[in-house]
Amino acid sequence: MNRKRNKGRILSGALLAMALCLGVANLQAQEGRKALSNPAPTYPEVAKKLRLVGTVKVQIVIAGDGRIKEKTFIGGHPVLVNAVEETLKNWKYAPGGGETTTQLEFNFHP
Repeated sequence: MNRKRNKGRILSGALLAMALCLGVANLQAQEGRKALSNPAPTYPEVAKKLRLVGTVKVQIVIAGDGRIKEKTFIGGHPVLVNAVEETLKNWKYAPGGGETTTQLEFNFHP
């Protein structure tokens, strides 16, 4: 019975170590993607007139070829979100071995 318990602990430890290593590798991949083209979004005229300020948060998935494959907006005023969405069409990252997910923040102030 003790042998089974010890084997279970060893297996659990090995699985935990593998999970931690994969998490660290993914974090390094996310930090390692260099932006080749990342223009800043323009502050929309409507936002200026309305004196809108705020932050837009977006999670992006970068494809292996460096293009943004997916965008999920987490927060921000719709007028500001539209400005960021248009700008992200012109962003390009260095090619990588696979997909990378990261979160971006854009602050808008007049």
